Amino acid sequence: MNREAGAVGVFPTNHWYRKMLAVVLGALAVAALPPFYVFPVLWISLSGLLYLNWSAPSLRSAALEGWFFGLGWFGGGFYWIGHAFLVDAERYAALMPVAVLGMAAGMGLYTALGACVLHAIARRYDKLHLVHIAAFAGTWTLCEWLRSWMLTGFPWNPLASVWGNLPEMMQSVAWIGALGLSLLTAAVFAAPALLIGRPRAALKKPALQVLAICVMLPLLWAGGMWRVDVASLVTHEDIVLRLVQPAIPQKLKWQSDLRRQHVIRQMAMSKRTPGPLGPPTHVIWAETNVPFVLEPDSPIPSSLAAVVPPGGALIFGAPRRDQQGRAFNSLFVIDQDGKVADIFDKYHLVPFGEYVPFRSILPVNKLTEGRGDFSAGPGPRTQHFAGLPSFGAIICYEVIFAGNVVDPNDRPSWILNLTNDGWFGPSTGPRQHLVQAKLRAIEEGLPVVRVANTGISAVIDPYGRVRNSIGLDEQGIIDAPLPLPLAATVFADYGQSTSLLLALLGILVGVFGRRLRVAGVA
Repeated sequence: MNREAGAVGVFPTNHWYRKMLAVVLGALAVAALPPFYVFPVLWISLSGLLYLNWSAPSLRSAALEGWFFGLGWFGGGFYWIGHAFLVDAERYAALMPVAVLGMAAGMGLYTALGACVLHAIARRYDKLHLVHIAAFAGTWTLCEWLRSWMLTGFPWNPLASVWGNLPEMMQSVAWIGALGLSLLTAAVFAAPALLIGRPRAALKKPALQVLAICVMLPLLWAGGMWRVDVASLVTHEDIVLRLVQPAIPQKLKWQSDLRRQHVIRQMAMSKRTPGPLGPPTHVIWAETNVPFVLEPDSPIPSSLAAVVPPGGALIFGAPRRDQQGRAFNSLFVIDQDGKVADIFDKYHLVPFGEYVPFRSILPVNKLTEGRGDFSAGPGPRTQHFAGLPSFGAIICYEVIFAGNVVDPNDRPSWILNLTNDGWFGPSTGPRQHLVQAKLRAIEEGLPVVRVANTGISAVIDPYGRVRNSIGLDEQGIIDAPLPLPLAATVFADYGQSTSLLLALLGILVGVFGRRLRVAGVA
């Protein structure tokens, strides 16, 4: 049977029709992402992508169709990036479509690469088989891993995030990580491709295979439900964290005549009447929510001592400059005397947001305040402060990098994520960012405390459940106990190795599928 002839009547062979169909399939898949969670659309989009790849007339065609799928998937999933260019619209609004389309086009290279590998495997068969499902899941996962580190990495919206509103479905990441859950998700939703283009009389066996693969969903749910049901929320009895969310619009945050007022507002919120849990023991502000560059001898920390609880601490974000003149995006811990007890410097900087790559040849400025680039800190580090369990500090989108959020040699008791999603307005971005924090909590078995300027601020337990939160663009405070950590998870001990082995196994199953078919396995 000729593959291309078999595709006629299902996916026509007109090249541009197929490319536009790929864009539509990619854009459709966006509906499964947070905050929409219409995950059944993936049965159409991912099975359609697999069939499109198998029926492609050439490797070049498969690569282009994979790239067009990525254009729809990443364009719809990353559109919120464009909001950052509207903060200073007079200077940057014209760059908004260039940035969004450029990001989608660049990220589409990963789906194009995956399509090449998959087509090289699939083209040898006259029909789709189980081996193709394994290969599809493996290549999808491998591409997610590649975009987590290549060119500094941007692993936003892993396929695992489609389960962001169902903690039960996410529990498996404690063993296999978000990459592993992406692999299983890709396999389940690509499975109906086995049914496409087959005559009715030949549907029985592939239908049973699709059903067998889809059984993974109730199994994941049942296992996750058991894990969550037997879990009890245990908290530190003597710690009450006060999370302050002032909801300062990004357009106003750095205005010279308003910066002092922003700090005063947060000080007032920090000293509000205690709630049912009693007075807070520690107060936390968001990323750069002290909108002044702190020099080594800055008097600002001592002036903030008024809001530090007795024996406690104020933790806040602010840019700083060291004695060598280098700038950092930093987290400060100050005690009740206003003395700086610890500093953490952000280590994973945002390209064009905090520094300009290839600055010597690119005639552009970064979007954040100030013309100079930030310097990167040394990496994940556990903060130790008397009276507070040790915590792993991460700033902004550092939380999206699975396996790189805590110091493996000095495991903390919780993770503190200071962020400022005010750049992205009421878009999907802040909601997707929150889901990434949930995944890190389950992976590491550690509670995550997330404090955001405009939201969503939240206390997340080590099972990925949001225990307390303040909505997007709402002003308020949270007084919350700090959940206790779990024992180190399998993922915490072994990182991405398990999921990468599963991905490679899926690809190898595709490569050696002919032998498996002869053996009667597929």
